[in-house]
Amino acid sequence: MPKSREIRLKRRPSGMPGAGDFELAETTVADPGPGQILVHNIFMSVDPYMRGRMVDRPSYVPPFQVGEPLSGGAVGRVVAVNGHPQFQEGDHVLNFSGWREWFLTGGGELQKIDAGLAPIQAYLGTFGMPGLTAYGGLLRAGQLKDGERVFVSAASGAVGAVVCQIAKNKGCFVVGSAGSDEKCAWLEREAGVDRAINYRTTGDLTAALRKAMPEGIDVYFENVGGEHLNAALANMRLNGRIAVCGMIAQYNDTAPPPGPANIVMVIPQRLTIKGFIVTDYIDMMPDFMRDMAMWAKAGKMKWRETIVDGIENAPEAFIGLFKGENFGKMLVRLARE
Repeated sequence: MPKSREIRLKRRPSGMPGAGDFELAETTVADPGPGQILVHNIFMSVDPYMRGRMVDRPSYVPPFQVGEPLSGGAVGRVVAVNGHPQFQEGDHVLNFSGWREWFLTGGGELQKIDAGLAPIQAYLGTFGMPGLTAYGGLLRAGQLKDGERVFVSAASGAVGAVVCQIAKNKGCFVVGSAGSDEKCAWLEREAGVDRAINYRTTGDLTAALRKAMPEGIDVYFENVGGEHLNAALANMRLNGRIAVCGMIAQYNDTAPPPGPANIVMVIPQRLTIKGFIVTDYIDMMPDFMRDMAMWAKAGKMKWRETIVDGIENAPEAFIGLFKGENFGKMLVRLARE
């Protein structure tokens, strides 16, 4: 019976979450009963959407409950199996029981992963939910056509970096924004974007975007909101599309922010704005895995990770997302193999 540490929601945050909104607890996990599987998590994911689940309101996923462990994507190893026909000891599995070190399951939530295709933690990023978000959001919500002009905000993040490279692999001209010169350099040198804009130092983002994309934007992949959305609206081409994945700039606002001052541009430019969530595109999973494997093998899909060690530091890693402390996918390592 292993001891397992887990992170619980101590109270609902107001504004930017703080360490005091979480608590570390220890539990004992029983041996697996008939048909059960014992899993030891190795990596867990922290993602911006989790901030919305800390608010008690109806949404596309239920809110976290105060006093209970949080949940989220994780990859682990099957340690013990009691008569389950689909899994065996040593299997690496994707699950949604993150924010804890060990857990018992009947196996319904588990998905075997191929550790030979990519490092296991990549199934929480480029080969997982963020990657599919990028793939479905760009190709279906954004209706991308080969050779178009694409702007991506938060372009060095887990989703944005994949969007940039898919667009480049489709022959597009791509501009991305990021919050440091280091991130911008990686976007241009490794991810292959045509221009990268440091939004923290550029001053007038609208003007910087117009200079980088003088012919305008066909598809804007929205991860940030606020000033980025204003700048994109001012530079969209006729019949442009805006695929709205997230608006991290306002997730911690305690009052509604002002709407885009130039939203009227939707009319003369005949723009389409479409919000989406990753589960809208589950049917694209086979195509996504096929294309990602092909691109990765050809050196046309690269990624970065920021890894924080120890479940006790998971809240710190989560809060760091909203401060731009991650370069690529933010992960928490719970154990070493």
